[in-house]
Amino acid sequence: MASFTLLSSFSSAKKNTLISSFSSSSSLYRTSLALKRTRPPNSVINCEINEPVNEKPTVPIINDVILPTFLQAKCLENAVNRDNTKLNPKLKLFSGTANPSLSEEIAWNMGHELEKITIKRFADGEIYIQLQESVRGCDVFLIQPTCPPANENLMELLVMIDACRRASAKNITAVIPYFGYARADRKTQNRQSIAAKLVGNVITEAGADRVIACDLHSGQSMGYFDIPVDHLQCQPVITDYLASKKISSNDLVVVSPDVGGVARARAFAKKLDAPLAIVDKRRQEHNLAEVMNLIGDVKGKVAVMVDDIIDTAGTICKGAELLHEEGAREIYACCTHGVFSPPAIELLSSGLFEEVITTNTIPVMDRHYFPQLTVLSVANLLGETIWRVHGDRSVSSIFQ
Repeated sequence: MASFTLLSSFSSAKKNTLISSFSSSSSLYRTSLALKRTRPPNSVINCEINEPVNEKPTVPIINDVILPTFLQAKCLENAVNRDNTKLNPKLKLFSGTANPSLSEEIAWNMGHELEKITIKRFADGEIYIQLQESVRGCDVFLIQPTCPPANENLMELLVMIDACRRASAKNITAVIPYFGYARADRKTQNRQSIAAKLVGNVITEAGADRVIACDLHSGQSMGYFDIPVDHLQCQPVITDYLASKKISSNDLVVVSPDVGGVARARAFAKKLDAPLAIVDKRRQEHNLAEVMNLIGDVKGKVAVMVDDIIDTAGTICKGAELLHEEGAREIYACCTHGVFSPPAIELLSSGLFEEVITTNTIPVMDRHYFPQLTVLSVANLLGETIWRVHGDRSVSSIFQ
């Protein structure tokens, strides 16, 4: 029987070590990408690959980037009892196997620890889960994105929810940084399923009381759950990073890679005080797109293409080709969820983009790193949201 036991790696001794390393005069550190090793919390990972260590690529981590403005001192000071796990015995954090590094970073930022959980897979693939901590009467948060392999990770989340329900947890919140079935949110052709609604029903019936999700493919997906949904916008994390580059708003233009993303790109452009352009394309079939036209002016400007998901990268790369033809000086690609299914890495690293910016809602595998890739952390945002949900406080005020 293959087994995976996920234990909290943030003991007090390790926390002290991490805090000590952050006080070092040097702002540049290197760390292995191996998931088994704990990576200190950070705001930005610039993924320029250096020499391998133990046959694993390494990336420099920039630790001198401050928190995004929407998560600075006032928001953090108002969080309830964040400094000591013992002050919050009824708050329990558990992580699945989908993105343990993000779970550890969330716990570290909260000043909390991940609870012990045993996750096993039988020879035939069946999932077995046992909580190693009592959750009776507790407020439980299960951190598990349904990223690839989506079906495996979804089933693991369902079994975790069921285990907590049968262990008499008071409240169960599914923290889903990436909701994998959100794209199947409507019928565009006859005899199609609406899988987003199906998955919402299954999560609800499993016993979840609340869902926390980041940048759903469309806002109506919140209505597919019959329980409260806190829909977090990761846009400020990316806009604050772009603002730090100090690109003049006169040289900047925000581009939506398709008509469906216009609302998202418009909000992005408003934050950056930049004009908006739209790529008009016609999709021939799934994961294939044909660019038709450009609405707006990008000549001589820095174009920032904004999308929620980059999967095979066909849409955004064809859009980038059009922008180059129209005279764009530089092109940045931004997304919340970097799925990076083949041939995405090959396309994104081909020289079309000055930088490809994503977040760590989905773990970036070693083989997916390339020099232009930058990964921003959403751990502070998720940690603050968990504290506010636990303390029955406003979540929307984080973004005000």
